[in-house]
Amino acid sequence: MLSYWEKQSLLHYDCILLGSGIVGLSAAISIKERFPRKRILVLERGLLPAGASTRNAGFACIGSLTEILDDLRHMSQQDVVNLVQMRKKGLQLLRSRIGDDRMQYRENGSYELISEAEISALQQMDAVNALLFDILPGPAFSMADDKIAAFGFSPSRVRHLVKNNFEGELHTGMMMRTLIDLAFERGIEIKTGCEVTSFEEDATQVHVTVNNSLVFSAGQLAICTNAFTTDFLPEIDIAPGRGQVLVTAPIKGLPFKGIFHFDEGYYYFRELNGRVLFGGGRNLDFSGEATTDMSTSTRIQQHLEEKLRTIILPHHPFVIEDRWAGIMAFGHNKQPIVQAYSKRIYLAVRMGGMGIAIGSEAGRLLAALMHE
Repeated sequence: MLSYWEKQSLLHYDCILLGSGIVGLSAAISIKERFPRKRILVLERGLLPAGASTRNAGFACIGSLTEILDDLRHMSQQDVVNLVQMRKKGLQLLRSRIGDDRMQYRENGSYELISEAEISALQQMDAVNALLFDILPGPAFSMADDKIAAFGFSPSRVRHLVKNNFEGELHTGMMMRTLIDLAFERGIEIKTGCEVTSFEEDATQVHVTVNNSLVFSAGQLAICTNAFTTDFLPEIDIAPGRGQVLVTAPIKGLPFKGIFHFDEGYYYFRELNGRVLFGGGRNLDFSGEATTDMSTSTRIQQHLEEKLRTIILPHHPFVIEDRWAGIMAFGHNKQPIVQAYSKRIYLAVRMGGMGIAIGSEAGRLLAALMHE
């Protein structure tokens, strides 16, 4: 049973946010910047942020050439431009808020490996550069074939190399640690181990039940739980997508640094302190990977190892040191959902695998929406 004092002073807030990932923390910080006196509570069901915010590859992406071409097959040109612009704005906000040093941010561009079957994409590179010209400081993509041999990739599997001139990399753990620290510094409360079992909206408040027992209340509720949102709102157009990752032990003489993509962004790898971090393969089994199960699958892990051996490191033996999975959220297109659900409940979900890039901007837009 709760005491009188607890009921009076410890359960009531101006805003409650569900999810302490990059979107939830960014939204909470944006709200606090607008309204410093508001009492804000962030609830996280895990002891650490679950989902994808701390389980990704640390790519600061605007999109590879073949990925953007695939987007153009499913979205209008203006929607694609708007999405790339949102990624750019999100990264700018993240960098200004955190500082590059506090998350080891480096913007040295990225490279996309082009296979024989994808050579036709190169004919559209100038058109894509022109499409994005007004929102980037220069051409997004350029050829980098001269680096294939130096990077040590299989020349039979990698026919061309395209450089994306405006992507970056960062340390995911440091990024999230700094966002948590910033939230605490601004007086935002974060409670972990709090599984929200239900919430109910009335004329003046939203009542949020945690762990089937404790009830918090607030004037507004923001749901920032990405792929897990359908646990509360099953009608929302969200499908989970598991992203699996492996990391090698340090590799002597590793010939490349930086970040890399191939196959429409479904595969991605980077050098990490002399190791190779490699992830992806969701397209090998879309239905099987549409899950919120955080475990890894033998099939996809073996598939990643095979590509590591035959494409990325054909001349270097390696040992796998670590494996994990994170859960992303997708829908019928890649547009995130940032909107009012009801008078007092709001959503910022479905980051489309681009949470690092768009999470801060999604949080800022959510904060603006909640106080229009």
